[in-house]
Amino acid sequence: MNNELVINSTSKGTRIALLQDKELVEFHKEDNSNTFTVGDMYLGTVKKIVPGLNAAFVDVGYEKDAFLHYLDLGPKIRSLNKFVKIASAGKNISSRFQKFKLEPEIEKTGKITQVFTKNQKVLVQVAKEPISQKGPRLTCELSLAGRYIVLVPFSDVVSVSKKIANKAERKRLVRLISSIKPENFGVIIRTVAEGKEVAELDKDLRNLLQTWDEGALKLGTAQPRDKVIGEIDRTTSLLRDMMNESFDSIVIDDNKLFEETREYIKQIAPDKEKIVKTYSSKAKLFEQKGIEKQLKALFGKSVSISGGGYLIIEHTEALHSIDVNSGNKSNAESNQEETALTVNLLAVKEVARQLRLRDMGGIIVVDFIDMRRQENRKAVYDKMRELLKRDRAKSVILPLSKFGLMQITRQRVRPEMNISTLETCPTCGGTGKANTTIILTDQIEEQLEHIILHQNEKKVTLVVNPYIEAYLTKGFFNSIKKQWRKRFKVKIPIEIDSSLGMIEYYFKDSEGEEYELD
Repeated sequence: MNNELVINSTSKGTRIALLQDKELVEFHKEDNSNTFTVGDMYLGTVKKIVPGLNAAFVDVGYEKDAFLHYLDLGPKIRSLNKFVKIASAGKNISSRFQKFKLEPEIEKTGKITQVFTKNQKVLVQVAKEPISQKGPRLTCELSLAGRYIVLVPFSDVVSVSKKIANKAERKRLVRLISSIKPENFGVIIRTVAEGKEVAELDKDLRNLLQTWDEGALKLGTAQPRDKVIGEIDRTTSLLRDMMNESFDSIVIDDNKLFEETREYIKQIAPDKEKIVKTYSSKAKLFEQKGIEKQLKALFGKSVSISGGGYLIIEHTEALHSIDVNSGNKSNAESNQEETALTVNLLAVKEVARQLRLRDMGGIIVVDFIDMRRQENRKAVYDKMRELLKRDRAKSVILPLSKFGLMQITRQRVRPEMNISTLETCPTCGGTGKANTTIILTDQIEEQLEHIILHQNEKKVTLVVNPYIEAYLTKGFFNSIKKQWRKRFKVKIPIEIDSSLGMIEYYFKDSEGEEYELD
């Protein structure tokens, strides 16, 4: 299986696409304005304690106070509070907890009023990003994720990922980590650590300890709402978590991001440095890779299933519903039961892909086509379990009910990925009345006149929707482009951008940047 990571840098942030055999399976957007990423640690202030919920609302700088439940405090919360109090007072304290006495653990059935008081400072970590009308969800069980291990301050427990099944390997890893980790730091050994030597594990541990040391030092001068430790960006975190899938290629269209990514790959997997490539063609990266077209096809309400049939995907505040329909596959098999099984098995593959692609979380209900035989329902259930094992998000799947419904709960830590596939006409604003294409060409010509003749810009490229490009360059209407060249005495290249609306367009200057009209 060919795995390719495609990274597109835009003015608003970064778009990241994971392709498997040129098929889009994961898509992420990293917004430059998003400052509340899972893993970030903030110095917050307790604003409100709600005994009825056994929770507190904490101000970390978001427009709404973040939610912190008692069960998310962790057993070592008293030790954390003591450390924050001493560090915030500017007193000299070791980040490695030398001569630091840990406090007794709290009880699981305790009350939040026993731990916090109003306006108290607390070090918290974002567990879930702001979703819908809700602020971030927080935890005080701090952890720092690395390539091979996760570092847990105020703990001494060493645990191993359940996906490492070999007992001898589990014992070896526990023995190695126990011998190199400092006191009062726990470690969770990740799946990718299997088979790794102590030097690699020790290097990862040292990097995480350095990050913790820097955060603890910053805590001494930090003000409420300050970010104390920031999680690495989405691109790097994807590489950190997924590099074990053996990427064949990583393509990036931004030189700065290319250098940063190559340097990171050099650190975590030196043998993979050569697969990081820069993209410099005039055509847009997502356009050239066919990703733009896949995005438009895969994020709509209706999604086609390969081999026939389609899904109807709808979202509510409470849950997501996915309806499986047979479409033109209804007459392909000899009987109804075989048709239902064939379509349902094809639908399972697309449903599993959509869950990853849209990062759908919470409750998902899938309405499969009814099947009478129990063995057929079990086959669909087993197929879904097999496919979701590849998903990094945790999920729980229930067998199909007698009504053909499958219930899935999937871990949700970020807002669901949503891309609009319905375009509002930029000219008519959705009224249904727009200028004709002939008038559009007049508008373009007027702006070309301003750019070329009045602003003396001789190298200008017109970027349009594929339909307008065909209108300007194909057949009889090819004379429009010729007229422009004859009039302005310069060649005007026309590029395609299928992400544009029907009559949207813009100009690029000689540097390839969008031209700003005066």
